[in-house]
Amino acid sequence: MKVLLVEDDKNVGESIKEYLEINGIECLWIEDERGLDDIISFSEFDVIILDLILRYSKGENLLKHLRIKGLQTPVLIITAKTALKDKEVCFEYGADDYLTKPFEPKELLLRIKALSKRIHISEKILIGDVEIDIGNEKVFKNGNEIKLTKTQWNLLYYLLKNRGKIVSSESILNYVWQGKVVGDEIVRAYIKDLRKIFPEGTIETLKSRGYRLN
Repeated sequence: MKVLLVEDDKNVGESIKEYLEINGIECLWIEDERGLDDIISFSEFDVIILDLILRYSKGENLLKHLRIKGLQTPVLIITAKTALKDKEVCFEYGADDYLTKPFEPKELLLRIKALSKRIHISEKILIGDVEIDIGNEKVFKNGNEIKLTKTQWNLLYYLLKNRGKIVSSESILNYVWQGKVVGDEIVRAYIKDLRKIFPEGTIETLKSRGYRLN
């Protein structure tokens, strides 16, 4: 799972990032919200954690802006604002959850996991003779575990959460390799490896458009 944290308080940001990564969640933390548009354009996330009281902008306005742009990623608000009217505004603008400070890190983790599951994947998926255990990041074929690298798993996870949809090589590169200088050929190589695991036709190539997990 990949999370984007928008938080200008250094102590809070560092604490959240460290806690999430200890619990196996990749976390990109930005202190300066002015770079949010560029990050959203080039990377994809499962959940966005957004503070309301930021250095240069109101979190409410950022939230509204993201939804107007058509971003569908779940947004979890974290803030010291406890008034009902503040919560009402955020939910009207498209927030998915609202957590007031101070909070227990474990509660934040539970809410993030709940939001990520809301939009895409059940805990276990069966494709032919292949079983995918999402929670434990494991794949089994005929009952035997197939060892995947972290990169292979991230690619499979991205295809799973977009199953039935066409995903471009560019979107795969943004999600799996996150800005690293690699080309389409690396995507093709990893797709080829995954195809060896699944029944024929599971991962489809659509010329000049991308890939689709059926």
